[in-house]
Amino acid sequence: MNKPVFPPLLMGHPAQGGEDPFERAQAMAALGCDGGTVVYNIQADHLRAAIVFAPEVPLQDAMVMLPLCAVGFQNALGALAPPEVAVHLGWDGLIYVNGAKCGMFHVAASTTDPQIEPDWLVVGWELALLQTGEDPGKTPDVTALYDEGCADVSAVQLVESWSRHMLTWLNRWQEDGNAPLHGEWMGLLQGVGEPYEGGVFLGTDERFGMLIRDGSQTRLRPLTELLEN
Repeated sequence: MNKPVFPPLLMGHPAQGGEDPFERAQAMAALGCDGGTVVYNIQADHLRAAIVFAPEVPLQDAMVMLPLCAVGFQNALGALAPPEVAVHLGWDGLIYVNGAKCGMFHVAASTTDPQIEPDWLVVGWELALLQTGEDPGKTPDVTALYDEGCADVSAVQLVESWSRHMLTWLNRWQEDGNAPLHGEWMGLLQGVGEPYEGGVFLGTDERFGMLIRDGSQTRLRPLTELLEN
């Protein structure tokens, strides 16, 4: 199998065997690896990747890398998949393909204090390529990429495309701030306007935190709640 070719600013590292790239990337980051390190594991039924960032802003602002990577993924898969395939994102990191859960984003950092500038921040994602259960029909809300008309999408190409789209958004974010990314992300979010935790999911604030209307009150769930440290 060909290895992904990454843009010049990124450095690819294949994971070994069944190793989890998200965990490997955190270990590498803790040992001081460079920002832009991408760890990936491409298997027949499962695709996983993770990237190390070296933020220069407090954690509450650095968390934007989660939706940034997710939007980059959606753009990448959208470019490779047939036009009738719908790709959406959950605020909590879920990846939806044609309305069913197909994958998940994860995030971790060297600190959980939103005011502190983290030494590192890692965003990882996983995507089911093939369903391995005995009877996929029993879980209609869960799917795999190749069951949704995407059998021609190469896992290597998807990782490469994600890295390029992610970098494009990173450059745009550095130049224009959160607003363009926020607009793109809001158009891709699953469940806006629907019931959530006893209230209604209204959308997100300028830092991509979830806004939940509960009667006359509006609650905020910051992205830092999603940290898996």
